[in-house]
Amino acid sequence: MLMKTPLTLLLLLLAVFKAQAVDVTDSLGRHEFTSAPQRVVALNWAAAEHLLELGVTPLAIADTAGYREWVVQPTLPAGVEDVGMRQEPNLERLAELKPDLILSGDQQRDLVPRLSQIAPVLHFESFSSEHNNAEAARRVFLTLARVLDREERAEQRLTELEQGFDQLKARLHAHFGDTLPRVTVVRLMDSSHVRIYGDNGMPQYALERLGIAPALEVPVSQWGQVQKKLTDLGAIRDGVVLYIEPFPEADKLFATPLWRAMPFVRAGRLAAVPSTWTYGGVMSLGYLADNLTRALLSVPTE
Repeated sequence: MLMKTPLTLLLLLLAVFKAQAVDVTDSLGRHEFTSAPQRVVALNWAAAEHLLELGVTPLAIADTAGYREWVVQPTLPAGVEDVGMRQEPNLERLAELKPDLILSGDQQRDLVPRLSQIAPVLHFESFSSEHNNAEAARRVFLTLARVLDREERAEQRLTELEQGFDQLKARLHAHFGDTLPRVTVVRLMDSSHVRIYGDNGMPQYALERLGIAPALEVPVSQWGQVQKKLTDLGAIRDGVVLYIEPFPEADKLFATPLWRAMPFVRAGRLAAVPSTWTYGGVMSLGYLADNLTRALLSVPTE
């Protein structure tokens, strides 16, 4: 039997070390991780969603109160620390927390050099008019799963996502019959303006997976939305309009003659959608699909 020399042992150890290392690519390039980070900070809400869906509780995120009001699902545990606003995180507090990994996104691009002085950074610019935002979110989810050694969990969640679409689609057909209505999703901004979701928007991707076409065509954009005058919604003659809450001025707007004259309002083809994040990770498509379906099931079929 051959004796292993110190050099042989060293080479074996290096081979094991290399086998355990994970190479991933973010929006800025290639990164190598020799072990799964344990103390992870998310500076955008899509990243926070990804972590929670992978079964990882973030050490901290930016704007916990905003997450709980606008994102809602998945639920953010009570012990997660707040490190300031997404556009202006508290860098001193971040350094004190000593994270193993910082996740940043579209809003923090200029901060990456400073963040990199605190901890390794993975930066994902997930929203762009140059790519499919839903597919980009899926890629980010799977990349983080590799880094955090949660690949099995990620595949399980994606399978559940697809199964959920099929179940919701069946419920909609049971309610509406063979032909589903055309639907447009909006956020009402004030008494004069509305944000309309369309091509490349996460709400429309969720609707597509449910077999639903848009009631109003909106061109591709970075965030999948356009801001329009409220009167532009008058072009929706036969479709359904779903508005995402919260909208504090709802009672005031809905009492106006202009609103009451909208064709979809007169026909009763309007419903509220519980607060759901429309700029999130891939699993947010499931929450959107679920809440959009619940709203649609409240719309009369005649």
